[in-house]
Amino acid sequence: MLHPRARTMLLLAIPALIIGVASSLVLIVVMKVASVLQAMLWTALPTKLGVNADSPAWIVVMLTLTGIAVGLVIRFSPGHAGPDPAQEPLIGAPVPPSALPGLLIALIIGLAGGVSLGPEHPIMAVNIGLAVFLGSRILPRVGALDWTILASAGTIGALFGTPVAAALIFSQTLSSNNDVPLWDKLFAPLMAAAAGALTTSLFFHPHFSLSLPHYGQMQIADIFSGAIVVAIAIALGMVAVWCLPRLHRLMHKLKHPVLVLGAGGLILGILGAIGGTVTLFKGLDEMQQLAFSQVFSVSDYFLFAVIKLAALVVAAACGFRGGRIFPVVFVGVALGLMLHEHVDAVPAAITISCSILGLVLVVTRDAWLSLFMAAVVVPDSTLFPLLCIVMLPAWLLLAGKPMMMAWRNDK
Repeated sequence: MLHPRARTMLLLAIPALIIGVASSLVLIVVMKVASVLQAMLWTALPTKLGVNADSPAWIVVMLTLTGIAVGLVIRFSPGHAGPDPAQEPLIGAPVPPSALPGLLIALIIGLAGGVSLGPEHPIMAVNIGLAVFLGSRILPRVGALDWTILASAGTIGALFGTPVAAALIFSQTLSSNNDVPLWDKLFAPLMAAAAGALTTSLFFHPHFSLSLPHYGQMQIADIFSGAIVVAIAIALGMVAVWCLPRLHRLMHKLKHPVLVLGAGGLILGILGAIGGTVTLFKGLDEMQQLAFSQVFSVSDYFLFAVIKLAALVVAAACGFRGGRIFPVVFVGVALGLMLHEHVDAVPAAITISCSILGLVLVVTRDAWLSLFMAAVVVPDSTLFPLLCIVMLPAWLLLAGKPMMMAWRNDK
């Protein structure tokens, strides 16, 4: 009863579901273990020692020790805990299975220790590596690229708790032709993304959205305001793009990973002591603190944005295992709140969403993902036309500009 095209799509349906569920379970286990370790390091241990966990001394010590620990893992684990994320895109080539345990350990230590990176890049690498390694042995007729697509789609669905982001990303990467319609190619990745999102929702709900005053009807002036905010965010992000490869080259002159990451941890500790604990960790929970707090001023928000962005650059340049999307969303929230406090005539919904759009676009160069992150943090449907409009000059500003990656010949 089914057309041959439908049978072809169903061929990968079960593997897609399995990969989506497995991708989410890997993320859940890592986040739970990191959360328990974080509670031990930042709550139980300082309480036992009679130390204030928010004190500058504790922050500097914890981040320095975290850097040394991650450096030891990278130095002595097989495959050096995977490739350097500063030199890799979000979806990269499969990592050898021998490097995956070290990569997971380095990620967990970094997340728990307060490093300003998210889990997305290492989790993506682990899930792709496992899917390609196991899938090629169970179904050898399916190519490595197909397993990579399914694992990355499942991971994206798990990370954001919805298959929408995967649909947007793969709609531009999976080119269509007259023989194979786009939705035929999207069928299996969306199955994996949906399975990953549903599995994640059973255990915890990624809390991206902020509670902000509702944005009313769009005005012409709001378009100009949004475009200016996006331009400011892009300018700030491009400073980080310029700094990352140069700092990466400078830090790696130390050669030994323990020295590189130990020095990087010390710098992160100093930055954290200046910005406070709100500028530590991946930034997802911390951005909620920014939005709900009523005590921060314009200068506070500016400090948080600059410190977090600097910590992101340092962490990435030193080789900490982690992703850049989650912390840059925190930077966008801090920048947006600062601009709203500075010019309160511009609604916070515009300043925050446009700041996130500009910064995520700088980091990922993915217009769909940038729109998605802006819309999911500020979930207001009346904003979406404005975001689509301001995306156009933003894309023009970034055309031909360098990516936020370290140079491949850095050693």
